[in-house]
Amino acid sequence: MLRIASASLAGTAIEFYDFFAYGTAAALVLGPLFFPAFSPLAATLAAFGTFGIGFLARPLGSVVFGHVGDRYGRRPVLLGSLLLTGIATVAVGCVPTYASIGIAAPVLLLLLRFLQGLGLGGEWGGAVLLTAEHAPERRRGLWSSFPQMGPPVGFLLANGLTLALSVTLTDAQFNAWGWRVPFWGAGLLALAGLWLRRSVEETPEFRALTETGRRAEAPLTEVVRGHWRLLLLTGGALAFGYAVFYAVTTWSLSYATGHLRVDRTVMLACVMAAVLVQGLATPLLAVLGDRWGRRPLCLAGSAVCAVWMFPFTALLQSGEPLLITLGCVVALFGMALAFALVGAYLPELYAPRIRCTGAAVGYNLGGVLGGALTPVVATALAEGSGPPWGVAVYLTLVCLASLVCFALLPETNPALVRAPAETGTGAAEAAAPV
Repeated sequence: MLRIASASLAGTAIEFYDFFAYGTAAALVLGPLFFPAFSPLAATLAAFGTFGIGFLARPLGSVVFGHVGDRYGRRPVLLGSLLLTGIATVAVGCVPTYASIGIAAPVLLLLLRFLQGLGLGGEWGGAVLLTAEHAPERRRGLWSSFPQMGPPVGFLLANGLTLALSVTLTDAQFNAWGWRVPFWGAGLLALAGLWLRRSVEETPEFRALTETGRRAEAPLTEVVRGHWRLLLLTGGALAFGYAVFYAVTTWSLSYATGHLRVDRTVMLACVMAAVLVQGLATPLLAVLGDRWGRRPLCLAGSAVCAVWMFPFTALLQSGEPLLITLGCVVALFGMALAFALVGAYLPELYAPRIRCTGAAVGYNLGGVLGGALTPVVATALAEGSGPPWGVAVYLTLVCLASLVCFALLPETNPALVRAPAETGTGAAEAAAPV
C-alpha cells in the first residue's frame, strides 16, 4: 500500500505543480506580458480568465479519462493524464509573449491551459481509485489521503521555485525569462512520475469487473441518467474548497502585491506556510474520517470556512505578514477538513463499474463551480480603495451552499454503514438514493 500510495501522491503532486505554476504566473506576470494593451485591472482579469479555462476543461478530461478508467482500467489513466499535462506545461514556458507574436500569444496560452486542465481532470480519478480500491476498508480514508496531499506538495514545489527565482533575479530578469523556469521544470517531473508509475498494478476491483463481464459500456450515460442529483450535490459540496483555496493561493497573492504593496517574496512565503499546514494536516484528518465518518468532517470544514471568510479578509487587508499567514492557515485548514476525506468519500458514493467517471466528474464539477470564477470574481469585487468585503460575502455564500450539499449527502464510511464491497453498489446507493 505504501508503494501504491506513494506513486499516487507523486503523480498528483506533479500534475498539480503544473496547474499551480500557471496560477502563480497569472497572478504575478502574465497580464502585462500577454495582454499589454489592457489596463492593469483588465490585464489581471484576462490572465485569470485563461486560468479559469483550465477548470472548464477539467470536467471534459474527467469524462474522457473516466471512460477509459471504467472501460479499460485505472492504470492507463495514470499514464495518459500525466503525459498530457506535462507536455502542455512545458509548452506554456515556451510561448512567446504578445510583444513577439501578437494575438497568437494569448491564443496559444488558452489552448495549452485547456490541455493542462484536460489532463488534470483525468489524473485525480485515476490516482484516487488506485489507492481507494487497493486499500483495506478501515484505513481507506488514510490511504486515499495520499493523492490529496499531492496538491499541497505540488503547490509548494511550484511556488518554492518561483520564490527562489523571485529572490535571486531582478524584476526585469524574472519578467523576461524567470517565470518560465517552473514550466520547463515540469518536463523533468513528468518523466520522474512516469518512471514511478511504470510498474503500478491494476486495482482488484477493476480486475473483478473484467472477470465477471460487468464493466460499463457507457459510464457517463449511466452516471447522468441514474445519478445526476448525486453528481450535482458532490460538485456543489466541493465548490467551497476550490473557492477558498484559490482565493488564498491565487487571488490574495495578486491583491496583496498589487493593492496593498506587500512584497512578492513575503506574500509567497505567507501562502506557502498555510499550504504546508494544510498538507501536514491532511493525513491526520483522514484518520479521523476513518474513525468518525466522512460526512461530519466535511460539514465541519465548510462551516469553519463560512465563519472565517470575513476574518480572513480583514487579516489580509492588514498587510501584516503574520496576520496574513494566520488568515490563510485557518482558511486552508478548514478546507482540509473536507478535502482530506474526498479521496475516499467520492469513490464510496459510486458503484465500481461507474466509479472512475462519477467520482472524477463530481470532483472536477466542484472545480468549475468554485475554482474557475473565484479569482476573476474576487478581483472584480476587490477593485477600489476600501477593504474587499464583497469578496468575503461571495466566499461565505459559496461555503454555505456547499454546507447544504454536504448535509444532503449520506455517510459512506464502511465502519459505519454497509460496505460497498458487500453490496456491489456505491454506498450512496446502498444507504439512501440521493
